[in-house]
Amino acid sequence: MKKHFWTALLTISLLNAAPAFAGAVRNPDTFIFGAIGEVTSLDPAFAYDAVSQGLIFNVYETLLAFEGEGNDKIIPLLAAQVHSRKNGLISKDGRTYTFPIRKGVLFQDGSPMTPEDVRYSILRFMLVDRAGGPSSLLLEPILGLSGTRDASGKHVVDFKQAEQAVRVEGDKVVIRLKDPFGPFLSIMARWSYVMSKAWAVKNGDWDGREETWKAFNDPEKTRSFFYERMNGTGPFFLERWDRLGRNVVLGRNEKYWRKPAFFKRILIRSVPEFTTRKLMLQAGDADLIEVPRPFITQLKGMEGVRAADGLPRLMTDPAFFFTFDINPSANPDIGSGKLDGEGIPADFFKDRDLRKGFAYAFDYEAFLKDTFRGVAQRAKGPIPPGLPGSDPAQPFYARDPAKAAEHFKKAWGGKVWEKGFKFTLTYNTGGDVREYSCNILKKTVEALNPKFKIDVRGVEWASYLDKAQRHLMPVFSRGWTADYPDAHNFVFPFYHSQGRYASAQGYRNLELDKKVEAAVREVDPVKRAKLYKDILRLGYEEVPSIQTVHPPGVYGLREWVKGFYDNAVFMGIYFYPLSK
Repeated sequence: MKKHFWTALLTISLLNAAPAFAGAVRNPDTFIFGAIGEVTSLDPAFAYDAVSQGLIFNVYETLLAFEGEGNDKIIPLLAAQVHSRKNGLISKDGRTYTFPIRKGVLFQDGSPMTPEDVRYSILRFMLVDRAGGPSSLLLEPILGLSGTRDASGKHVVDFKQAEQAVRVEGDKVVIRLKDPFGPFLSIMARWSYVMSKAWAVKNGDWDGREETWKAFNDPEKTRSFFYERMNGTGPFFLERWDRLGRNVVLGRNEKYWRKPAFFKRILIRSVPEFTTRKLMLQAGDADLIEVPRPFITQLKGMEGVRAADGLPRLMTDPAFFFTFDINPSANPDIGSGKLDGEGIPADFFKDRDLRKGFAYAFDYEAFLKDTFRGVAQRAKGPIPPGLPGSDPAQPFYARDPAKAAEHFKKAWGGKVWEKGFKFTLTYNTGGDVREYSCNILKKTVEALNPKFKIDVRGVEWASYLDKAQRHLMPVFSRGWTADYPDAHNFVFPFYHSQGRYASAQGYRNLELDKKVEAAVREVDPVKRAKLYKDILRLGYEEVPSIQTVHPPGVYGLREWVKGFYDNAVFMGIYFYPLSK
């Protein structure tokens, strides 16, 4: 109770502090981050959004990690060595990976980390497999599955196969892949979170047995014990999650196996409005804030503040996603629910000509110029430039009102042009760039036909994610930052039926599924490049989503912040190297 009292007092004092004086370091023992979104879950196997994951990897740790701001060098973390064929930790056939587990590491409850904890954590991560969650990141390379359930909901995992694939051998954990999987080590550097098996079982989570795993498969968000509790090995521990106030406080782990962090506390505040975040930064009530690209000029001339701009990002953002099987139940976003000019039917976007009409209507160049001031790159499909698999010759959509009208006139046998439509286009509140993109699409589409009507609406982050998974949003604007640096991590979520976005859209194309699965298993780089070229061209023709730009990252921070860097595949901020 005393801890919670002081945490609450700290929060209040930070919010009501007087304006900062030039050069004066505020709150020297505390780092305050102003984020756009909010935490949705603290369970590493459940959370799959940037804010939640940005918190999680400060408390839980992975076996490997990327060194600094780059993603080309992997270093050991909870594993004692990095793998190679030369040191024997990768088998000659490229399927078996041996992880020597670091000794002397304690969980934050004081219990020692063991190889069995590692094994349990990997199995649990795969088998939880909540709809729209991150489990496929390990399921795919280890078991050769995109999910634990087929399209009908039937469980398809052979548990004994999973047990054999992840084994403890003495002080090592050995993982046997279904097939060679090139980006496997990169995946393990971001998604091999380790938690305490004993702590999990004691608190009613999965006990590790075959007979019980299905009961924990695809859980409700608040059902998991780990929804609001954490026990990792990382440099910080969870002190408090104030869901009502949308604040998270982390405390320094004094028994951390490396040197303890500089800061005693980390305060993560969810502040959707940029004006509020800017005032916090200006007053010294925030050390670091997220800055939408259009507002970066507002930081110029601000005393004691600098912009960290042009940060390398493997990102496609924003993009528009069409929902193919809209949930019509009590859904105001589809109007009448009919193609009568006052709404849309649930299967409205299954018509390819309709989707092409939207793709040709959007003003990409104006968006790039006005919103990003020319610093972002036009997207030619989901794969960012520079990743193997991207294709400079890839065809892409440009604004063409005549072609847009042509396709709209073909859609639904001419009924779309004749009757018109009305639906809601959704973005996450605080996502200012996405809001701009939605308003541009609304303007350019409505200009084609007075019977076309689009409402633009912002929804708070947690509700937004929930609405997407329940197929409630006809069209929504989102973005994607790489989970790991490989083309597969872009084509899978965008185009594969089990991917993050395609599954939320209800989109399924068997040809695309097969090509995506084949490309990631292809070891010949020439053949792999050919497969990605085919995938991108098929995605272009199908247009299940519209990609706009690949933007660089930008943050605003106080000049007193030291040690800041941004990794292209991190979701959020790693607070451990920071100081004042």
